Parts: sequence; C-alpha cells; structure tokens
Amino acid sequence: MHNNLNTSEWDRIIAPKSNLLNLNFKEVWNYRDLLFLFVKRDFVAFYKQTILGPIWFLIQPLFTMAVYLFVFGNLAGIPTDGIPKPLFYLVGISTWTYFSDCLLKTSSVFKDNAGIFGKVYFPRLIMPLSMVVSNLVRFGITFFLLLLAMAYYLFFTTATFQPSLYIMALPWLVILMAAQGLGLGMIVSSLTTKYRDLALLVTFGVQLLMYGTTVVYPLSSLSGTMKTVVSLNPMTGVVEGVRKGLLGTGTFDINTLLYTTLISFALVFLGIVIFNKVEKDFVDTI
Repeated sequence: MHNNLNTSEWDRIIAPKSNLLNLNFKEVWNYRDLLFLFVKRDFVAFYKQTILGPIWFLIQPLFTMAVYLFVFGNLAGIPTDGIPKPLFYLVGISTWTYFSDCLLKTSSVFKDNAGIFGKVYFPRLIMPLSMVVSNLVRFGITFFLLLLAMAYYLFFTTATFQPSLYIMALPWLVILMAAQGLGLGMIVSSLTTKYRDLALLVTFGVQLLMYGTTVVYPLSSLSGTMKTVVSLNPMTGVVEGVRKGLLGTGTFDINTLLYTTLISFALVFLGIVIFNKVEKDFVDTI
C-alpha cells in the first residue's frame, strides 16, 4: 500500500484551502458555466409565476420615481441641481436598486443555499457572483428606461442638460457598484451564520443607508460636517458620478473616483477573504 499519492494521476484534486488569501479565481473561472446556469435559474424562477414577467423591471422604478416626486420633490421641495426631477430620481433609483439588490441577495446566500452547499462541491463564490450578474439584467432594463426618459426631455421639452466626459467612466462605476454590493453582502452573509440577528437588521440598515447616499438629494445641497459624512459613503461617489456623466451635474472628480475605487475593492477583497474562511464550516453552524 502506498502512503504517498501521485497527484499527476488525477484530473481534479479537492483539498482544503491552505490560507485565507488562497482565493483560487482560476477554479471559479473553470466553473463559469455553472455561474450562468445559476443566473438563468434566478431570472426565470423569480418571474416564472408572475403575469407581467420582466415588465415588473419597468413598473417598479416608475412607481418608485412617482413616490419620490410626490414626497421629496413636491412636499419636501428638495432641489435637484436644475435637472428635471424624474431624471434626477431615475439615476438614483437605478444605481441604488442594483447595489441594494446585490447586497441583500448576497447577504443571505448561506442561509438560502444551505441545501445545495451541503450536498455537492463547487466554488462557493460562484453563488454570490451569480446574484451580482443576474441583478445586472435588471439594472440594464432600468438604465434603458433612464435613457428613454433622457431622450424625451432632450427632444420634446425645453429642459437643458449636457452629458460630460465622465460618461466614459460609467462602465467602471457599474463595476464599483457591483463590488460594493458583493463585498458588503458577503461580509454580512458570513457574519449571519453565527449571529442570526444581523439578518433582521440588513433590510432596515440598507434603507437607512440610502438616506446617507445622494439618491433623493444632490451632494451640493449639503454643507459642513453633513456633506463630509455623506461624501465618505462610497455609493455617494457612484451616484454623483453617474449623474455627472449622463446629466452633466454632480459633485464628482477624479479624486472621488479614486477614493470610491479604493474603498470598493477593499470591501470586495475583505468580503471574499471572510467568505472563504466561513464557507469551510458554515454547514455546522447554519
């Protein structure tokens, strides 16, 4: 009997991670087909038994915009930097919805998929990544609605707004949104395997965080300490950047972009490290 195995005889070897920084992205890439299967499953399963199907992607932001127009635009009278209010709110809705969906769905990945995780092996990181990609479909539809609204205001009204060169940064800003939602979601998901109370606070916390982001008000309307605090929120830089790129108005520059990029990737790196640590024994604690 041989004590030492000749690893060259095997096509695949499953072994425990040697350290927390062993992220093994190559293995995730090898399972990319499974990732797209999960994306298809999430998209089809959610709207399978609905009458309107994907049309809900359009109805939800429109109803949310109508509520924001009434509450924040008319009742509260919050300024929008001279931008038509529907456009101002649609930018905030599209960006924030993508971020919050990524965060909320990723934050419950261990609890929602405990059955799958306990029966078959695959890189666990595939699951939260699939949620980020599937939510990107919804973001794309909402963003298309925003572009239609922009075209309407440009060609059929007297409203004036001018896209800026920062529009070239939009793909990068989408990546930063995904990175923040993925990173924070994995951190919360990892913590909730032992501290169940956190799951009850996530939805409430995300709602509060929205008011600490410039979704319904411009950063230029704040001053002093309040402006500094809101500016430190990395999602503020994303929202202001999208407005600056598409509508030409927003508090955004290259320093803001660099800061937002640094914080976003720090969050996703920390999230992956914590996620990898917890995945080894979460079945025993979930």
